[in-house]
Amino acid sequence: MLFSVTILFAQEPTVWRGENNGIYPETGLLKEWPANGPEILWTAEGLGEGHSSPVFANGKIYLSTLQGEEGYIVVFNQDGKVEQKVNYGKDFKDSYPGTRSSVVVAGDLMYMYTGYGDLVCMDANSGAKKWTKNAFTDFDGENIRWGVTETVLIDGDVLYLTPGGKKNNMVALNRFTGDLIWTSAGKGELSAYCTPLLINLPARKLIVTHTADHIIGVDAKTGQLLWDYPHKNQWSVHPNTPLFYQGDLFCFSGYGKGGVKLDLSDDGSSVTKQWEKPELDSRMGGMVVLDGYMYGSGDKGREWRCVNWETGEEKYASKGIAKGVTIYADGMLYCYSERGELALVEATPESFNIVSQTKVELGTAQHWAHPVINNGRLFVRHGDVLIAYKIK
Repeated sequence: MLFSVTILFAQEPTVWRGENNGIYPETGLLKEWPANGPEILWTAEGLGEGHSSPVFANGKIYLSTLQGEEGYIVVFNQDGKVEQKVNYGKDFKDSYPGTRSSVVVAGDLMYMYTGYGDLVCMDANSGAKKWTKNAFTDFDGENIRWGVTETVLIDGDVLYLTPGGKKNNMVALNRFTGDLIWTSAGKGELSAYCTPLLINLPARKLIVTHTADHIIGVDAKTGQLLWDYPHKNQWSVHPNTPLFYQGDLFCFSGYGKGGVKLDLSDDGSSVTKQWEKPELDSRMGGMVVLDGYMYGSGDKGREWRCVNWETGEEKYASKGIAKGVTIYADGMLYCYSERGELALVEATPESFNIVSQTKVELGTAQHWAHPVINNGRLFVRHGDVLIAYKIK
């Protein structure tokens, strides 16, 4: 029995922004950092270009990166030493070059989705390719302005992908073979840089994601489009995974579009608008919701905000640091701004109280990668550098 449980646990796939969409279960973390910021345990430099985040599996750390025109998965031990470097093919070298998607690791297999639509399954030990698909040539999809950016979703033996085709708008594949399980025409729109959300309801498993002009709800077992809700912005860019909390959804994007709270029916078959707020227009930084309040920053609404989940009432708006990414652990918000500011903020609706702050000086290009918390450490990827901070 113990052996079986261990094997099942080892097969659990890594998930974009963690199992709870930016809320990490770590406890006993520092409530205040030293004056010069948290201690840097180690750095890995010269990694190449990329905006993806590290993931943790099999006792190792995995990070996708671009070197020249070639994409690699770099595998580190817990001390930051490179143990393996696996080439998976060409990755995005055009506007804002670098890897977009994070690698997904499930047991002894790795999955990488490139900015050019290639989906590659590899052996996590040898790096050997097991199978490949292309979202555009195999599933009638089409690339988008800044390259597809979805981190694939895996549940059990099934991998979900949004090619954005007219016929194959979303597909489910056997993750071991790449064989098609089902295809959904969805709304027939292009994809929208979004990593889908999987919701386990009593009646069904539901996938919620953004396409170019809509939020869609798809039955995970059959691929049936259950509902859609219009959600457009200037550039059809919707990279934020929707939030699910207390039976409801919040879906949001930048360029002044903002967010809408949707009441999800008990069986997941329909949605009804509750409220919307244009100021909650995070372009790509995500938000977190806890204890009845939502926290995050905007795009045109540049402030960091706290909003009541039930009513949409704004509790505060602050320009304490520049807009950016939000994650949470152990009573604190970890805010990483587009200017490289890294702040530890109390997770309270009373005020945007910055307890400690430092600056990410190492690395290159934009400060867009989402930080990750693992084993008492805060990992920040800034272009060609991965930094491990001690926060416990």
